[in-house]
Amino acid sequence: MLSSTILRTAVRNGSRRSQWTSSILPSSSSVTSQHNYQYKQDGSNKSCLSISQPCYHHNNSRSYTTQSSILAMPIKTIDVPTMGDSITEGTIVDIPVAPGDYVNVDDVVIVLETDKVSVDIRAPEDGAVVEIHGEVDDVVEVGSALYRLDTDAEAPAGGGEAKDTPPPPPPSAAAPEPVAAAPPAAATPPPPAAAPAAPASTPSSPPPSPPPSFDVESITTTLGTRPERRSKMSRMRQRVASRLKESQNTAAMLTTFQEVDMGNFMEMRVRHKDEFEKKHGVKLGFMSVFVKACTSALQEVPAINAYIDDEAKEIVYRDYCDISVAVASPNGLVVPVLRNTEYMSFADVERTIALFGKKAREGTLALDDMTGGTFTISNGGVFGSLMGTPIINQPQSAILGMHATKMRAVVDEKGNVVARPMMYLALTYDHRLIDGREGVTFLKSVADKITDPSRLVFDI
Repeated sequence: MLSSTILRTAVRNGSRRSQWTSSILPSSSSVTSQHNYQYKQDGSNKSCLSISQPCYHHNNSRSYTTQSSILAMPIKTIDVPTMGDSITEGTIVDIPVAPGDYVNVDDVVIVLETDKVSVDIRAPEDGAVVEIHGEVDDVVEVGSALYRLDTDAEAPAGGGEAKDTPPPPPPSAAAPEPVAAAPPAAATPPPPAAAPAAPASTPSSPPPSPPPSFDVESITTTLGTRPERRSKMSRMRQRVASRLKESQNTAAMLTTFQEVDMGNFMEMRVRHKDEFEKKHGVKLGFMSVFVKACTSALQEVPAINAYIDDEAKEIVYRDYCDISVAVASPNGLVVPVLRNTEYMSFADVERTIALFGKKAREGTLALDDMTGGTFTISNGGVFGSLMGTPIINQPQSAILGMHATKMRAVVDEKGNVVARPMMYLALTYDHRLIDGREGVTFLKSVADKITDPSRLVFDI
């Protein structure tokens, strides 16, 4: 064991680091096996502590270090950061560096996956990774030690990334000399014509062959191989599955449908999309008009925007509109939130959705981006879905499902059968709170505003 007297003596003997803390060095309570410690001086007049055996911690957490770790002071311990009010732990899914590697500030050291999002744990400053407390698939709690970083380590030559340079490829063997093509062989004379065969006598027609017999075993035998693969469910997928099943077990879900004529908005979009993009710097899509139409309808039917507080046995009405928009990401479906859409313009909605889409593809969505929401819009039409029944995102009380726009024959106001771009809308709502009259009124209001976008201008 190391006493404080020995440590102070070692510091005075040539160490240029004068501030060591007992919390950084191994204490008697954190080392459970006998180790050999010795101090040594390197060429830069630094005092270092050489450990010849791995450390075992009092909390029995698994960790690994290099075989001969050099604890050069100061060494910072990086803890698992706070990742949201409802998140207390995460799973290590990737460790792109190893103990001994040098990292620059903001380099990713460990990737944690939580119930809602993946979090990159980055280096707070330049330094060498001394120790990593955990391995892939280990579960770590918020506030626990994650890894240790030597901020006084010198960067390796070549810009801060110690990577082995692959050896040059061996020289290729000399190409063989081209061989002259062999002269073409002399043409062989054609064989003599065969004598005409004698006319064969016409045989009588053979009897019909019996039908082929089938082996029953050959029919039931499976052709080829039948491989199976197993993959571990990610924490995000486990949480999505749990929330969806919880929603089915909690809410009395009922779905109502409505069709909407997209022709007028599509014509208006074609006329103004170039001018819209030139002024606002973002393309005019379909989501903005649906977000604005739903926001207006939520204000008309407040029950759709409310939720049930089961503990207090109360209905909570919200006078603001935070609309969740489902976005596909490489790790699964995420639902970022557009906040206070009642104050947002079409351009604000399109810019925010484009930003969320970029973050989802890059895996940089924060938990704050997906927290809350009073109503959800799911657009399955981008994948070609014609009709579906979306599941409510608890604790919300309703969700709108958009579907693919298809040309269908409809009867216009004059009684003529014409082809129009039509979309089916589906509204799933919690029948415990929302009556059929309110659900149908809300969905019909949304459809009317999409069919005639001028209603959004005049707020009718």
